Amino acid sequence: MASIPQGSSTQHSATEEKNYTIPLIIVTILFFMWGAITSLNDVLIPHLKGVYDLSFKQAALVQVWFFGAYFLVSIPAGLYVRSFGYQKGAVTGLVIAAAGCALFYPAASSGYYFFLFAFFILASGITVLQVAANPYVAVLGPAKTASSRLTLTQAFNSLGTTLAPKFIAGIILGGATFLTAAEIANLSPEALTEYRLQEASSVQGPYLVVAGMLLALAIIFAIIKLPKISQGEDEDKQSFRESMASNIKAMKEFPHLALGVVGIFVYVGAEVSIGTWLVNYLGLPNIANMSEAEAASDYLWLYWGGAMVGRFIGFAALRYFRPGIVLCTCATVCTLLLLSGVFLDGHIAMWSIILIGLFNSIMFPTIFTMALHNLGKYTSQGSGLLCMAIVGGAVIPYGQGAIADSIGLQISFLLPAICYLFISYYGKKYARLYEEPKST
Repeated sequence: MASIPQGSSTQHSATEEKNYTIPLIIVTILFFMWGAITSLNDVLIPHLKGVYDLSFKQAALVQVWFFGAYFLVSIPAGLYVRSFGYQKGAVTGLVIAAAGCALFYPAASSGYYFFLFAFFILASGITVLQVAANPYVAVLGPAKTASSRLTLTQAFNSLGTTLAPKFIAGIILGGATFLTAAEIANLSPEALTEYRLQEASSVQGPYLVVAGMLLALAIIFAIIKLPKISQGEDEDKQSFRESMASNIKAMKEFPHLALGVVGIFVYVGAEVSIGTWLVNYLGLPNIANMSEAEAASDYLWLYWGGAMVGRFIGFAALRYFRPGIVLCTCATVCTLLLLSGVFLDGHIAMWSIILIGLFNSIMFPTIFTMALHNLGKYTSQGSGLLCMAIVGGAVIPYGQGAIADSIGLQISFLLPAICYLFISYYGKKYARLYEEPKST
């Protein structure tokens, strides 16, 4: 019976840890791919908003459908992974995600709601990958360095989120010629259909390429050999009802898991919400007055790139400082930066919001591993619950979009600031969850 602090055994020799290097490299490829895919949403949302003349709230439906899949699919995905193993879970997730990407081709000629369906299928595949890969990385080594290890793999996730907007934003947004609401109103139905088809077709090529890459990865993962990690003798025998009962029992027995679920909800919600509306924020006249193409290709990647750099720094820092203290500090800084972005103008406000990515860096892996600490046989349930909490990426951006439509985009960034306040509280409350990591 495995747990996060114990892994597949209570002790790991130097030889065993060395043998985990190749599996970690292989699994890290998955983190890179789903990072690239997820960040493309931030490029596609302003594009679809312009093509279909959407409000902020309507455009946020992309994140609702995308991250809503995490909520609906996480528990079935957890049951599937417990029954068939981490490796088959990864292969299945890759195939489903590839199918979702392929659906973007017909979506370009079928309208906005078909895009939302494609996003849901794509996110369902990524959810299976999340449920399989995150706990797998956590148990591939000693418990005390689990946060550090997951932070390192998340750094490559951030590499994907950094490179995708930088190199693909120009393809999707570069040739966009959005019409105003008045111009759209003057178009005939035939002309409107042709306009939307022409602008939406720019997403077809990039997503077909991504679909091919995901299928290639699925084939590779199907044939390679990865070490098998025991998940507990009783877990694979649980029905859906028994699994739900175990989830409730786990949260009652382990308060740090219950609050960790809330922490993942608000963190993912805040991170995604900022990325979702950053391009539009930089286009505000009192901030930077940028075009969407310039903001997406020249500045959006810096937000995600900050997370990448911060995760490499965090990989080292979390070996010497308590994860809760690092988490509390980073969340407090993010709150202050958001307040600056809300109440100031110009380049100070712009760079304050972009800089949040750097301090976001360690939050997801740190909250995730803190929440799973000492769960024993409930580790898989805990992982499923935490992945369900990623639905915050659907709720918070939609809420911020509603606020933006009502009282303004800039003031709406107060919502993610509130999210970071809770994360700061969680880090401080469980600052002594681990013993002080020893330097290595």
